[in-house]
Parts: sequence; C-alpha cells; structure tokens
Amino acid sequence: MTHEVVHQVEALAPRLAAAAAETERLGRLSADSVAVVKEAGVMRLLQPKDFGGFAAHPRDFAEAVMAVAAHCGSTGWVCGVGGLHPWEMALCDRRLQEEVWGTDPDTWIASPYMPSGVAVPTDGGYLLTGHWQFSSGTDHCDWIFLGAAVGDAEGKPLRPPKVLHVVLPRADYTIVEDSWNVVGLSGTGSKDVVVDGAFVPGYRTISAAEVAEGELAAERAGRTDTVYRLPFWSMFPLGITAAVIGITEGLLREHYAYQRDRVSVYGTRIKEDPYTLYAIGEAAAEIAAARTQLLDGISRAYDVAEAGKPVTFEQRAIIRRNQTRSAWRAVRAGDEIFARSGGNALRLDKPMQRFWRDSHAGLHHAIHVPGPAYHLAALVGMGVEPAPHQRITT
Repeated sequence: MTHEVVHQVEALAPRLAAAAAETERLGRLSADSVAVVKEAGVMRLLQPKDFGGFAAHPRDFAEAVMAVAAHCGSTGWVCGVGGLHPWEMALCDRRLQEEVWGTDPDTWIASPYMPSGVAVPTDGGYLLTGHWQFSSGTDHCDWIFLGAAVGDAEGKPLRPPKVLHVVLPRADYTIVEDSWNVVGLSGTGSKDVVVDGAFVPGYRTISAAEVAEGELAAERAGRTDTVYRLPFWSMFPLGITAAVIGITEGLLREHYAYQRDRVSVYGTRIKEDPYTLYAIGEAAAEIAAARTQLLDGISRAYDVAEAGKPVTFEQRAIIRRNQTRSAWRAVRAGDEIFARSGGNALRLDKPMQRFWRDSHAGLHHAIHVPGPAYHLAALVGMGVEPAPHQRITT
C-alpha cells in the first residue's frame, strides 16, 4: 500500500510545481517548497518513531522522493539526501538525538560525507578542521553530518585511514555563500561549508565503518526496527537515485502535455507521428523499469534484514550495480524524448528543460559513477574476491 506521506506529496504537488522556478532562481529551496516538504512529512519517513518519525520501509521513502522530484527536481534532491540523515541519526548516541530533535522533530540535518576534514583527538572528543563541498539544502538545516579522517597530533590523517561521521550544530560551521552556481539542480543550494578548529564531543561522532555494516550500529543504538539494520551503502544512494528517476518522471509528464497538441515543423501532428510515439512509449517503459529496478533492490535487502539475516556483500554489490544502472537508464530515456520535443522545449519558461538539466546534474553525483559499481558486481558474479579498496562504497 502507498504510504500516507506519498499521498500527501501528491496532494500538495501543485504547490511544489508552482514554486520550482523560484527555487531555481533563489539557488536554494523556496519557503513554500520547504513548507510543503514539512507538511507532507517527507524528511521524517526514516526518522525513529520516538522522535516523531515513521521508521518507514525504505521503499516508501524512495517513492516519496520520486513524487517530490517529479514536480521539483531540486526539492526532490534535497529530500533524497536530507531524508537519509534521520536514518543515520537514529544510530547515533541518544544524547545527540535529544539535542537535534528534542524540541523540534522537523529539524533538518545536512551533510556531506566525503572525508574532506581532519579530526584530531583531544580531551573528550576531537578538534575538526576542513572544507567540504556539496552540502545540499544546507541553508535550511540546523545540524550537519561531515566526513572526517582521524588525524595524529600534527593534523595528518592516520594510515591506514580511520573515517568518522561527525555532527556539528549550525553555530560551529560556516556556509560559503555564492559557492553553488551550476547548470542543473541549482535550487538544491549545495554550497560549501568550512570548519575551523571546532570542538566535537565524542558522543557526536560515529564510525563510518560501523554505519556501513548497519547491523552493528543498530544494535549499539538499541534500534530494533528493520530499516536501521540495513547497510549505509544500500541506503545512502537510494534517495539520490530516487530523485533522479523522479525527475525523469516529471520530464515525461511534461513531455506528454507538451506533445499532445503540438504540430511539427513538417506539419505533422505529433499524436499522429508513429516515430515520435514509438520513442515516447519506449522511454516511458525505460523510466518505469528504472523505478522498478531501484525499488526491487532495496525491498530485497529489507526482506533479508526482516528475516534476521545480514545483507551479504554479494547482495549489496548487486543492489549498487542496479541502483547505478537505474539512474543512467532513466536519464538516457529522458534524452530520447527531450530530443524529439522541438526547439521551443529549450525555452526557459518551459519546465521540461529544467527537468532535463536537473536529471543530467544528478548523474554527476559520485554514487552514479558506473565503472566501480559494475566492475565490482562482475567480480562478485565470477566468484572473485575483490580488493579491499573496491569494497569501500558497497
């Protein structure tokens, strides 16, 4: 059954669509876009129930992100990234969860996870310094997850590396304004953030390796809901790829409406042109297949965890392969119909061109780089043991 939050998004969709142009112009989510997301409850889908969330099935989360992205790509992207953070926060120290959600369960958390900073151990915690890019939706967040390499006394990363996810309140980091000027997904406001020697108490950190495995972190946090036992690298890409697929669904919807009464330069009605209709039908099937492929992977992982079993490395490799493939499959299908939309589709007052640009921007996220994911899945299929560095994002 479709989750109530997805129904809420669909009911509020006209407001999202109406605010999309302003979101792009502002370079961050508009006030109405934020209000819609909060009213629908999208960011609380993966949040634990004891802090006002739903602890929902990850499939429901992905479907909600798709529903948002189909009407505003940037808002969907922020939901896909930011909506995952409550899932990880549920695995952190209870004191931190109280600090973040104790007075407002609608508090949003930003990221990024790239270990672009160094955390030097000190009494009671760490001193953190670094500069991170791509903090999506950061203007609307009061806390942030940051990836950090643990350093020695001189501030040099340890070897072999040890990576933490550290959590800071808004007062402890600086958002670099005018650091997000891009061709697509510009409304995400994915700006740079800087930290200069902030103290991070030990309880506001969690081991990246521990979160990657899922089960261990859930046990230590006392979380028994199935969703918290899933691996990070099955969960984190889910929302991002869901946003990309949702964006292509929005492109397809706009394409249908645009082509319905259009007459080509040759005087042919598009609805009577068998070549264009074939391309539309094929693209629609590919986008639908991409949705199914993504949702099937996370559902299979959930079923394994629900049965009390660990999601094996081999299973995770296949999920990552298919997740990556589904994003590329959907965007390529979008290209086929956009290329047949005529010159007027390029005009900036046409929503179709924004969906097209946003979909391509979404492929530039690191989790959509196909080579490593395909390579690893092929090795696993052959029964070949991958090298340690090939396991990092799976």
